[in-house]
Amino acid sequence: MELLPFFEWAETTFLGYIGKTYGGVYATFGQSLHLMALAVLGGSVLVADLRLLNVIMKDVPSEIVTEQAHKWFRIALVVIICTGVFMAAAVAQRMYHNDFFWAKMSALLVGIIFVFAIKRPLLKGSHADLNPIVIKMVASASILVWFSVAATGRWIGFSG
Repeated sequence: MELLPFFEWAETTFLGYIGKTYGGVYATFGQSLHLMALAVLGGSVLVADLRLLNVIMKDVPSEIVTEQAHKWFRIALVVIICTGVFMAAAVAQRMYHNDFFWAKMSALLVGIIFVFAIKRPLLKGSHADLNPIVIKMVASASILVWFSVAATGRWIGFSG
């Protein structure tokens, strides 16, 4: 299935028009909100995973930390997706031809699947019932996956 027609269409949408025509709107509502949400998402991942690795907040049960961090993770993820769609619509054809865009989308998909299909179900119950090595492996994998999303996303800017 060829996706180029979809990306060509995306640039002609209202979001594409606004993003291309009004740089201030693009910078304020696209880039700024996207970056703030990235900071919240990254912070929530690091707080939860560093707690699972027993690096920080050792006096707070890991179940509480991961539950609270996941709430912020979900909010940030929604904002990231919404602002990302807005920003990509303005330059959709350029994104289509950018290998780092596709790397980021792949890494993002892996990250979302990892969180909602593996990490979240595994950590739903008592962490005391889980093997500590498994918990540390999940936390390490989570940091690696989300670092990959951030790194590939940053390279979009360097490659454009």
